Amino acid sequence: MISHVVWDWNGTLLNDNDAVLAAVNEVCAGFGRPELTWAEWQAAYARPMRLSYEQILQRVLDDAEWEQVDKLYHQRYDALLHTCELAIGAHDVLRAWGAGGRTQSLLSMWFHSRLTPTVELYGLTQYFSRVDGLPGEVGGGSKADSLIRHLQELQLDPAGVVLIGDVVDDAHAAEAAGTQCVLVTTGAMTREALEATGMPVTGSISEALALLDQ
Repeated sequence: MISHVVWDWNGTLLNDNDAVLAAVNEVCAGFGRPELTWAEWQAAYARPMRLSYEQILQRVLDDAEWEQVDKLYHQRYDALLHTCELAIGAHDVLRAWGAGGRTQSLLSMWFHSRLTPTVELYGLTQYFSRVDGLPGEVGGGSKADSLIRHLQELQLDPAGVVLIGDVVDDAHAAEAAGTQCVLVTTGAMTREALEATGMPVTGSISEALALLDQ
């Protein structure tokens, strides 16, 4: 029985695809590369994120260049954050899951210092027993270690937990932590890439929770 959901943020609870693509293309412009389409970004998307940019920029990035990529991306993304909307039915979905005495938390690879006020701004903090983002000011790591720490802090048995996210890295993190996983097609990766993980794949967060209740 699943008693706890760990939610991903970007591309799962937050529909930020347009802001993401604009921020990626800000990086492209900064490095003299033509703009990408959303399909091209989905095809290039990988974890750690540095690999994605090395692929689209067709070069190995040193640490200084990676910091420049990170800076260009987040400056543009932050400027567009106010235009992003929650996933369809997010409040209803979160409210329904918690109504039965089940718990939920939020784990993101977005910076913690920016994540927590943003989640509060969208009125979602009330639903979560814990909200964790990425420490520090330069992003790009894997989610597995973060998920393991997140579950330890919550003192949860991984066997009763499902991670709901939108990228292959969520599936890998769930495997490493011993949790289950459901993936949604609303974010940065194609359905084909998600299905290749062997995890259940749905088209929305409401469908993901309906799958858990079957």
